Amino acid sequence: MKNYYSSGFKLGILGGGQLGRMLLAETQKFDIHTSILESNKKAPCAEICNTFVVGDLLDFDAVYNFGKTVDVLTIEIENINLDALDKLEQEGLTIYPKPKDLRIIQSKARQKNFYIDHQIPTAEFSHYAYREELIHSFENSIIHFPFVWKAARFGYDGNGVKIVRNIKDLESLPNVECITEKLIPFKNELAVIVARNAAGEVKTYPVVEMEFHPEANQVEYVICPARIKTEVAEKAREIALKVVSDLDFVGLLAVEMFQTEDDKILVNEVAPRPHNSGHYSIEASYTNQFEQHLRSVLNLPLGNTESTVAGIMVNLVGEEGFSGEVVYQNIEEILKIDGVTPHIYGKKETRPFRKMGHVTIVNSDIAIARKVAQKVKETIRVISK
Repeated sequence: MKNYYSSGFKLGILGGGQLGRMLLAETQKFDIHTSILESNKKAPCAEICNTFVVGDLLDFDAVYNFGKTVDVLTIEIENINLDALDKLEQEGLTIYPKPKDLRIIQSKARQKNFYIDHQIPTAEFSHYAYREELIHSFENSIIHFPFVWKAARFGYDGNGVKIVRNIKDLESLPNVECITEKLIPFKNELAVIVARNAAGEVKTYPVVEMEFHPEANQVEYVICPARIKTEVAEKAREIALKVVSDLDFVGLLAVEMFQTEDDKILVNEVAPRPHNSGHYSIEASYTNQFEQHLRSVLNLPLGNTESTVAGIMVNLVGEEGFSGEVVYQNIEEILKIDGVTPHIYGKKETRPFRKMGHVTIVNSDIAIARKVAQKVKETIRVISK
C-alpha cells in the first residue's frame, strides 16, 4: 500500500468548487497533499489546498500538464477534457473515476443508452442533434407535450433541464444536442450513493428522498432516511448496485431515481463524485461521503455508511432579486437550535439560485428534523449588499 499520509504523495483534484472544499477537510484529516486545477482563481478551494493551479478544465494541455504533476487524479466535477485523461491513463496515471465511465456519464444520451443496453430501468427518451430536429419531430407528431428536455452535455444545478409544455417553450430552447424524456408521474425523487474501491469492496448509503424547488429544479431538502417502504428502498439499492457493477465503476457514484406511482424505480441520472444528496452525511453518518470518496479512489478500506441519526440537508441558494457581494442573514438565529450546522461554501458573490451553502439538521426523530428544516429554510436569507 502506498504511503499517502504525511508524505510526498500528491492527490490531484480536477475542480475547485464547494465539493472540492468539503473533500479537502478529509484530506487534511489524513495529511494528504492535494493539488487542484480550477479556472476560477477565487474558487472555494483556492486558499485551503496545498497547490492551486489556474487552468481550464476543458483544455487538453491544462488537464494533461496538471496530471503529470500528481500521483493519483480524481474529480469534483465531470465537465472536463477526457482526451487528456485518456492519454494520462495510457501513460500509467491512476485516475478514478475511470475516463471510460466519465465518457458515458458526461453525455446524457450515452448515459441513457447505457441504461437501455444493460436493462436498467429508465424513462423512455429520444435523442436530437439540434433544436430544429426536435421541432421537426413535434411537427410530425413523433413527440407530444408535455415532455422533459435535457441538454446532452454541461447541464448542472437545474440548468440544462426544462419541462416543455407548449410551442413557446419548445421554440425558446437553446440550439444544442439534447434528449427528451416522457414526463413521468412519480411519488418521490430518490437517490442512493454507492462507493466502490479498486479492490472491489462496495458499500451503499441509505436511500434518501429529495424535495425540489418547483421553479429552479434544484434540490431544496434531502431527507435521510427516505420515508418509503423497506421493499422500495431495497429495490432502489439493488438498481444502484447494478449501475455501479455494470460500469465497473471505482469511486463514489450518486444514482438519482424516480419512484413511480406504482412503486417502480427508474434511474434518472448519475453523478460520479460527491453529491448534494450526500451532504447530510457530514453530520449524520459514521463515514461521510467525502471521506468515502477519498477512501474509494485511494483503494483504502471503505467506511461504515450507516447513519448515526436521522439527517436533513437544506440547500442555501442565492435569493431571487439579489446579485453581488453576499450577505447571510439570520445564521445566528438557526445556531440557537439544537442539531443545526451551517456550511458556507466560500463564494463571495451571490446570484439568484446559486448554491452558496447548506445546513444540516440532525435529530433522532425524522419528523422533528423536517419541521426544523422548514424553519431553517424560512429563517436564513442569502442576499447581497
